[in-house]
Amino acid sequence: MQTISPPKSLAPQKARISPLLAGLALLLALFAVFALSITQGSVQLSWHEFSLALLREGDPRYQTIVWDLRLPRVIAALVVGSALGVSGALLQGMLRNGLASPFLLGISAGSGLAAVAILGLGIWQIWLPLGAWLGGVVTIIIVYLLARTGTGISVERLILGGVALSSLFGAVQSMLLLLSPDGQAQAALSWLIGSLNGRSWQEITVAGPSMVVSLFAGCLLARQLNVLSLGEDLAVGLGTSLMRSRVLIGLVATLLAAGAVSIAGLVGFVGLIVPHGIRLLVGTDYRLVLPFSALGGALVLAVADLLARLGPTEVPVGIVTAVMGAPVFLWLLHHRRRLAGGL
Repeated sequence: MQTISPPKSLAPQKARISPLLAGLALLLALFAVFALSITQGSVQLSWHEFSLALLREGDPRYQTIVWDLRLPRVIAALVVGSALGVSGALLQGMLRNGLASPFLLGISAGSGLAAVAILGLGIWQIWLPLGAWLGGVVTIIIVYLLARTGTGISVERLILGGVALSSLFGAVQSMLLLLSPDGQAQAALSWLIGSLNGRSWQEITVAGPSMVVSLFAGCLLARQLNVLSLGEDLAVGLGTSLMRSRVLIGLVATLLAAGAVSIAGLVGFVGLIVPHGIRLLVGTDYRLVLPFSALGGALVLAVADLLARLGPTEVPVGIVTAVMGAPVFLWLLHHRRRLAGGL
């Protein structure tokens, strides 16, 4: 029986370096950043003080700093970064578009609108994670309904619907901020910029479990993404349902992005640049791209959060990721010539 061979340009590219070495390097970097994030800050801790505090011994102040302030914040950065990295990789693979990210389909805008409504209207902030998550899910459902055609889902209509809803939700967010009291508007604006300041175990326990499950589910979608990367005609010829695959991939990406927004607010560039960097590192096989995007996203956001609080005044992590991400994205754009070419 004659087999169908995909075009060489569309076939998954091999890893540039050994995946084992790449994974080891990322894990070592993550450990180093984790250690620095726990010990460095407005109050610096020695390794001895940190060890005692971790065992809930020694100075009670250091125990409070480690367990109530820094540990939940660092874990939140790792979880949010992993979610954004995998969400961006899923969307770029599904749409075969190197510019795809949670912002493109309106997921972040929908989550942001729900969060601004909760903060600006004075609703109990305990509902913030759930509200942001529901906002992202409802948005992607609307986008998918707009993108439906007689034969399935149109990628072009999916992107255009997401851009249109992002613009609409952005306008509504601005109106709510203008109508809110100064204190509530300031809190909502700070959240929209993206920040991990003050994140506690509550946010992690509410949104964390579903995000971890979604991370594993996303990594299991590698085969569908590899097939979609061959092109629609070949994917259909190999027995893949385009509509079912895109709905499943989009749902998992939405759960990840909405969960990340519910914890950290609107943090940009992580879901956009991390998958590109990972593809340069390990190739375009999504069996490697997805798990490595989780590690890469966690590392990028942890570094950004560490940099955000090393100065005399803490800077929102969303600003740091933008400052870090824009030059890197421009370099990647120049290096790859065509962002979609490596997908």
